[in-house]
Amino acid sequence: MQLLVQPDDSLAPILKAVQKARKSIDVHIFRLDRGEIEKALKQAVERGVVVRTLIAHTNRGGEKALRRLEERLLGLGATVSRTADDLVRYHGKVMIVDHRTLYVLGYNFTRLDIDRSRSLGIATRKRDLVQDAFKLFEADFDRKPYAGDPTALVVSPVNSRARLRAFLNGARRQLLIYGAQVTDNGMIRVLKERVRKGIDVRIIGRVGKGHNDLTAQKYPGKRLHVRAIVRDGRAAFVGSQSLRKIELDGRREIGVIVREPKVVKRIVEIFEADWVQTDAGKKDRKKRAKAEKEEKDGRKP
Repeated sequence: MQLLVQPDDSLAPILKAVQKARKSIDVHIFRLDRGEIEKALKQAVERGVVVRTLIAHTNRGGEKALRRLEERLLGLGATVSRTADDLVRYHGKVMIVDHRTLYVLGYNFTRLDIDRSRSLGIATRKRDLVQDAFKLFEADFDRKPYAGDPTALVVSPVNSRARLRAFLNGARRQLLIYGAQVTDNGMIRVLKERVRKGIDVRIIGRVGKGHNDLTAQKYPGKRLHVRAIVRDGRAAFVGSQSLRKIELDGRREIGVIVREPKVVKRIVEIFEADWVQTDAGKKDRKKRAKAEKEEKDGRKP
């Protein structure tokens, strides 16, 4: 299992995966403005790889933008399907290569998301996750109902509310949350209950109005476009859904829960490095420095 970090890793992991594909690439594309990705997909088709792309039935760019994206992908030799319109939006970001490797991403294939935003992704060969992602892709590609394994992927609106609520409730020591919009009332109640239990709950992002008892800080970098939660330093959620009602109940969002120690540790390190640059993080650092100085002075003869 591999953690993908933006903007640090840039396009390299995705490009490498596309360039090494031998049989198939199934990819959900919400937005695309990276010519390198298009070129790599075209070259994959030319060497005999079956490339299937799934694009949303709607986005902010409107029908003309979607049609242009569709035409570009068809021009590469890819098969293109549009999602159904039963949900407000299909916003998942996944790629499956050769039915063996799954990429679950928090970012689109755009310069804004990759070069100027904090975001994360997961690459895995865990069979249950790959198989469930393939079932989901097939269902959405063919506009058929998805009936997946509720213990594998975290899929909105199928199981994400229940799985993420249970994930938060399982915290015994700490919850570190990247969330541009933490506004779902049910999830906020769970977080507040965790705080009352004495659990360290820190959020980089924005919490809904009237919830000042939750510690939330603005991302100190250019742009936050990541949905991730780390629980007790032992498990992490990474995906496209934040703790926001519409992303839990009204859109197709896709995530995964990770327990690989190295991956979880790295997410914690990234969060803490971002946190110390926030206003609260800087205050905490000054307090610690002051306390350490006072302790040192107190030991002087």
